[in-house]
Amino acid sequence: MTQWLTLSRAARLIGVSRGALQRQVRDGELATNDGLVSTEGLLRLYPQWSLEDSGAFERVTKLKEEAFGRRVQEHVLPSQEVLAQRLYAQSRELADLRRHLARYHTLVVNVGERLDALARSSPQAAIDELRAALDTGIAEVLATESADALTIMDDMLKVVSAHVTVRPSGHEFFVDGRDTLLQAGLKAGLKLNYGCGNGTCGLCKARVVEGEIVKAMPFDYPLSEAERAQGYTLLCAHSAGSSDIVIETLEAHGPGEIPEQEIAVRVRAIQPLATDTLLLHLQTPRGSRLRFLAGQSVTLFGGADGIDAQAVYPVASCPCDDRNLHFHVARNAHDAFATLLFDGALKSGDTVTVWGPSGDFVLAESERPLAFVACDTGFAPVKSLIEHAMAVDAAESMSVDWLATKSGGHYLANQCRAWAEAFDHFRYAALVDADAARGARTLVAAMATELALPTHDVYVTGPAPFVDAAVAALDGAGVPSAQRFAAVI
Repeated sequence: MTQWLTLSRAARLIGVSRGALQRQVRDGELATNDGLVSTEGLLRLYPQWSLEDSGAFERVTKLKEEAFGRRVQEHVLPSQEVLAQRLYAQSRELADLRRHLARYHTLVVNVGERLDALARSSPQAAIDELRAALDTGIAEVLATESADALTIMDDMLKVVSAHVTVRPSGHEFFVDGRDTLLQAGLKAGLKLNYGCGNGTCGLCKARVVEGEIVKAMPFDYPLSEAERAQGYTLLCAHSAGSSDIVIETLEAHGPGEIPEQEIAVRVRAIQPLATDTLLLHLQTPRGSRLRFLAGQSVTLFGGADGIDAQAVYPVASCPCDDRNLHFHVARNAHDAFATLLFDGALKSGDTVTVWGPSGDFVLAESERPLAFVACDTGFAPVKSLIEHAMAVDAAESMSVDWLATKSGGHYLANQCRAWAEAFDHFRYAALVDADAARGARTLVAAMATELALPTHDVYVTGPAPFVDAAVAALDGAGVPSAQRFAAVI
């Protein structure tokens, strides 16, 4: 029997991106029914698919190989309570199906016996035909082929991974291991509303429309009796109990809906990325996490040896890890904060104040392919955008063109090459040119020969001469202004 799946669940099972399936739907290669795709259609499109090829199988294999060891139980499997709840739900569903099947079997037997009785008392051709049709139908039911491999895998994954649908947006995500609903949603790139992340502020309050949840951690925020009766819960303190959950909550649609925050954070590490570039790793307190969108910037305030400094830097890390904030800081004699870092005045363990986020250099709501054009440390917000795009799993392809104006400027080239090797539709190109404007024109000219640029959303970031030249070149290449996004750093 054919099973119908959402695109997100189908992509997870097959081991391809959601964007790839969307492209196949648009091209007429994959049929849909009310936005759902069938396992039968997927297997026709991917006839060479095997359990070994899917990421889902890799997770299951890992569980088998490590024999459900303690580390796997803590980091891969849900809690014993959640597993028991999901197994019970599947067992109850199976028991219900068996009970219905037994009742249908009894009904069919009774109908057959009555037809036999009618045939003996008043033989008629119509009754004989009806009896023959009944026998044929029973034979066809008994001869029904077994469920396909995708259906079996989907049922198996429902035990270890819950599927969550968010209303009214329709966004979907999966809850793996012991993640809370909030953690899983952020990892999937959703712009959920939240504050402290530890059950104190109540900003992540949402209504559970369908499914069951379980408490994952203690919380102090007092839900009223009316809220509890309506199904409200805290996403940061609960996980999915059943395999399918529907929640109702509002999501941010843009930078204007993300509140500014001021947080005292600790310098976790300062590491060299290149001769003139440092990785600054800041960590927030557990009860004060920075809510931001990929591509946004923050203002840092710090001081040492009687020197106070501040600077605006784009966040280089993904919003899904809101406690660990990464920044790429270039050596700059005119940047007092950077001078503190390079001189060693600001050290691991020191306190820095974060204010933000700011800026609107964020991903647009679009299904178009993505192209990123960066210069020097302009790669920092691009890295955040790419990691977010991968988490959302909507872009069918991505391209990165990175200009370095000095030695060591491609300080994370290995990361870019790793992305290109890991993803089928990821392109990476690097260029060195001391003249930022000239380099920008060269990059765009090369992109135009390899990409259908007018069909892409293009994100440009770096120093002003680079951004201005790149935007002008993109305009000349036919990229509409609505599909060009730029930020000067």
